[in-house]
Amino acid sequence: MKARLAPIALPALLAALLAVSAVPIAARAGQAQTEAATRVDEVVVSARRAGAPMWTVRRDGEGVMILVGAIEEAPRGFEWRAQALEEAAARSDRILFPQRGRASPADVLRLMWRIRTIGWLPEGATTADYLSPEDQARLEAVMATEKNDQWRRESLLLLAIGLIQDKAGEKGSRPVGADDAVRRAARKARVPVRSIGVVRGADLVESLITAPPETHRECLRAALSAAELGPDAVRLRAEAWRGLRVAEVLASPVDQAVDRCWPWGDPQIGRQLRTEWTEAVAEALTQPGLTMAVAPLRRLAEPDGVLDELEAQGFEVDGPEWRAAASVQHEGG
Repeated sequence: MKARLAPIALPALLAALLAVSAVPIAARAGQAQTEAATRVDEVVVSARRAGAPMWTVRRDGEGVMILVGAIEEAPRGFEWRAQALEEAAARSDRILFPQRGRASPADVLRLMWRIRTIGWLPEGATTADYLSPEDQARLEAVMATEKNDQWRRESLLLLAIGLIQDKAGEKGSRPVGADDAVRRAARKARVPVRSIGVVRGADLVESLITAPPETHRECLRAALSAAELGPDAVRLRAEAWRGLRVAEVLASPVDQAVDRCWPWGDPQIGRQLRTEWTEAVAEALTQPGLTMAVAPLRRLAEPDGVLDELEAQGFEVDGPEWRAAASVQHEGG
């Protein structure tokens, strides 16, 4: 006579079977999570070997982001470990890059048509009409070796750009190339990339040709400070960047000139670019896996910038100190 299972035994058997099969399923899920966490940690370690300022941002139950703070220029011969950043980028799930400009042929033609407005002060005006006597005296001292005084008629923006190039060590410099290194790696590894936004060429041209000369006064003052520091200004900023001395980079007159000059210094465009970075980072952190973003260092580390905002929202931000010492002491006291 064959044994028969009591009716109550079948549900119990099914429950037992499900319990037995659930063990390896849970184990596999836990193992997958562990492997994912290990991969992220390995990528973070690899990225930090590059020696560039970067921060890991995370919050329980959400994705992880590596924020790389980039600068543009460094002297020739300046070295950092770009290969380590490339290796990390190749193992990321997605990569974000800064905004890109989109100009039409009409924008270019309009810019060329108004080049006189961009390059020179209004007819009959000189720098002394827009600068304080103290700043004009500083400018006179910096330009004392010039062969002619044509610079007195240049627009404050172009004069500031010339000071950075000719007096502060930018001439002969080269791009640091953090974004180029990440792009190369992403292309080879086929990692999805996107720019966080687009700045219309029409908006850029409009802001440039309609801004009154005094709009660029603070830009010129910062460029003057960089010029007074001399040919080492660009080098000192780059070395502070490589040394992860973030507050020192932001205090550099070269970095302050970049921030105060067009387009970042334009109130509307600058606000747009800052807001887009904050929103893009917050959105990326809702996605699973690892996101890498290459952003201007100042946008990340400036007061009330991206890092401050993320920390205020409860994210864990791990990396070099980005606040100036006085600010840190004030918060602690």
